[in-house]
Amino acid sequence: MLKKDLRKKYKDLRASLSEEFIEQNSLAIANQLLSLNIWDKTYYHLFLTIEEQKEVDTEFILQILAGKDREIVVSKSDFATTEMTHYLLTDNTKFRKNEYNIPEPVNGLEVPVSKIDVVFVPLLAFDLIGNRVGYGKGFYDKFLSQCNSETIKIGLSFFDAENLIEDLSENDIKLNFCITPEKIFYLDSII
Repeated sequence: MLKKDLRKKYKDLRASLSEEFIEQNSLAIANQLLSLNIWDKTYYHLFLTIEEQKEVDTEFILQILAGKDREIVVSKSDFATTEMTHYLLTDNTKFRKNEYNIPEPVNGLEVPVSKIDVVFVPLLAFDLIGNRVGYGKGFYDKFLSQCNSETIKIGLSFFDAENLIEDLSENDIKLNFCITPEKIFYLDSII
């Protein structure tokens, strides 16, 4: 399928999800993550859930990371440049929703992309070879292209993989894994 068709399909599917479904399946995704061999790293980049878009609730992953005493990195987006600035999450971090309802840190200690070991990636759809469809602005592809080649990229999805995303661009960055409530997709594993 084409990206525009996948965006419509998965936005429509998400629109029908209940709060109970989102909570139960977000917890299932977090539990699936526990079986991956990724927990010896230091810096974990976590997207903060856009509730209005019915995204995977990353609060459960946040709790796992905090429980393992890992460094958690969150981002602020610049819509003029499609750049993301990354900040260390601390007890003092204050958040504000931007115009797209994305919770973002107001300020904090900036973390260079080179330090980030694992990135949890938001998406609308993904395919069996690690390609993903996001909202179409290119923030994550730009960010992921700046990461080290060893950085582990993990998509989170309520839905299974599509066979193939047909209209890829040279800027698209593949995932290493995608986690659904029932399954771990080993896409382009580097561990």
